[in-house]
Amino acid sequence: MFTGIVEGTGTVESAERRRDVLVVRIDVGGLFGGLPLGGSVAVNGCCLTAVDSSSRGFACELTEETLRRTAFDRRLAPGARVNLERPMRADGRFDGHVVQGHVDGLGRVRAIRTLGESAEIVIEAPPDLERYLVEKGSVAVDGISLTVWGISGGAFTVAIIPYTLEVTNLRDAQPGSLVNLEADVIAKYVERLLAARGR
Repeated sequence: MFTGIVEGTGTVESAERRRDVLVVRIDVGGLFGGLPLGGSVAVNGCCLTAVDSSSRGFACELTEETLRRTAFDRRLAPGARVNLERPMRADGRFDGHVVQGHVDGLGRVRAIRTLGESAEIVIEAPPDLERYLVEKGSVAVDGISLTVWGISGGAFTVAIIPYTLEVTNLRDAQPGSLVNLEADVIAKYVERLLAARGR
């Protein structure tokens, strides 16, 4: 489990096809030490497994299912910046919200409004995901725990503080950019329970 508090960014070194998977190697730039083999790490909000690891970075394997559900097939060129978060420790602080690392769908940046050193980003959400978004509720955008402050016309708006722009890849976002979205899992469980009660 993750919390959406991104530790920083890494850089894609390579993305190569091997048999039926895409092997991606990421340089962590000294952000943290070597990951344990088989350990989990959230890359742009998607929970992946480290299949190779060193003090400089790690490699992970992406299946076709992962590529279908995420923006990775369009955003993993060498040099691309990716958000990184290691799993939450059982004795750690819980600062964001419950993020599983299971991407629900793709969003598209509709507009970016720069406000000095901060920004507001308007993101189009898929219709099947929009129903889980509520004003002042949580959403993970490329693995970043953000608060929805507005919903209108098939899109939602989030406010980005200067710190978040500095330590995440949102500083690279442009209108038209695709982002991985994960809705708050609590909303999905509530929907499921209410549906079961209505039968």
